[in-house]
Amino acid sequence: MSAPRIEALGDCAALIHCGDAIDANINARALAIARALIDANLPGITDIAPSYAGVCVRYDPGAWTGADAHSPFERLALRLGAFVENAHTDASTNAGIIEIPVSYGGDSGPDLDDVAAHAGLMREAVVELHSGAEYRVAMLGFTPGFAYLLGLPDVLHMPRRATPRTRVPAGSVAIGGAQTGVYPRETPGGWHLIGRTESALFDPARDPPALLKPGMRIRFVVR
Repeated sequence: MSAPRIEALGDCAALIHCGDAIDANINARALAIARALIDANLPGITDIAPSYAGVCVRYDPGAWTGADAHSPFERLALRLGAFVENAHTDASTNAGIIEIPVSYGGDSGPDLDDVAAHAGLMREAVVELHSGAEYRVAMLGFTPGFAYLLGLPDVLHMPRRATPRTRVPAGSVAIGGAQTGVYPRETPGGWHLIGRTESALFDPARDPPALLKPGMRIRFVVR
């Protein structure tokens, strides 16, 4: 992997760019950097958001203004550089593990047979493979509480639907490309639906509202 670089995003955010691909090692580096920054509690930092291949750091420019000629971004970038160099990827996967019960197929997973046909497998084998893998939350995005999960077995990789659904039920467990995930609420969506869970992935009244967070490990359990 190439060394991460730090770029300005406007006048109040910085991007720590770790790579250009959906890759477990690149994501592990991004999560490790994010964890190190969260633990450091630097002044003036308003948000730290890891993605598949980078970390967005939002900051208050006033907290990084000095008497020298450096801009707030330049001063922040100098501090961020130390965390980029010293973050340990083995620490990014210790965010806990959670099991999510899933009802596969039928009305809960109307695309299970399509996924099985694409993979050249029986539907039971798809369920066994999907529920037998351990996943890592790479990032949150799309809608509140939606976790993009890495770890889907290669044989289950499948292009997104040619025509997205206008309504995907909350709790739907789905496959899109090399990823799997759970829709926290009813939204449009173009992934293939293979099951459904009753677990609440996002609840505004809960603290924290999102059940999953980056770095957490996930297992799906057949109901």
